[in-house]
Amino acid sequence: MLEQISPLVRLRGVDKRFSNGTVALRGMDLDLARGSFVSLLGPSGCGKSTALRLIAGLGEPSSGSVDWGAETPPLSFVFQEPTLMPWRTVLGNVRLPLQVQGVPRGEAVPRALQALAGVGLGGFEKSYPRQLSGGMKMRVSIARALVTQPTLLLMDEPFAALDEITRERLNDDLLTLWAARGLTIVFVTHSVFESVFLSSRILVMAARPGRVVADIPIEAPYPRDDDFRNCDAYAHYCRIVSTALKKAMSAHEEDA
Repeated sequence: MLEQISPLVRLRGVDKRFSNGTVALRGMDLDLARGSFVSLLGPSGCGKSTALRLIAGLGEPSSGSVDWGAETPPLSFVFQEPTLMPWRTVLGNVRLPLQVQGVPRGEAVPRALQALAGVGLGGFEKSYPRQLSGGMKMRVSIARALVTQPTLLLMDEPFAALDEITRERLNDDLLTLWAARGLTIVFVTHSVFESVFLSSRILVMAARPGRVVADIPIEAPYPRDDDFRNCDAYAHYCRIVSTALKKAMSAHEEDA
């Protein structure tokens, strides 16, 4: 398997203990294959976001290792909230990472416009965040993450606050972007249905301490659309993942 031969990043025996004594992760192992779409699924407090931040380099493990091989690939992070600057236009928000990198305006503006077009927001570059819906704000956040042309995209429950119709539409669009750009994505979610629709692989986590209790491949072909959402295979995988999640939550309750 590709994940065994050439992982993009490898976590081995990763523990994370915070200064207040909370053990957020214990013994987490993960080989992340290039081009995969991996979801971290589990109850609140199981360490999903902590694992994502460790991969992003936004913290250090208390023990264990996060290994990238020769070098860390370019990566971007999409948070649960869009975190847009209200005084900047949509174009200004998307262009911000390139400004930080010192990319000249003549190069940065076309790249930002291309990123906006890629998330379906062509023509909204002069708008301000207050003029956008929740789904549109998240599209701007995704465009801002993609404008730096990352190899790895880390997403921490980006669609959790959105209505179901908007969420499904963004799920569809995210898979299109993933395939078109050859991204590797690690996606944190609480939703069984979302994880099954998006993922090539789901890691189900239990809390106290945070750990992986099930590693479930979703062996359904891409592209996926409403036909997949309505097919027997989708329902079958949702049952498998739901059962694993219930076991993870039971483990959490027994350890509490």
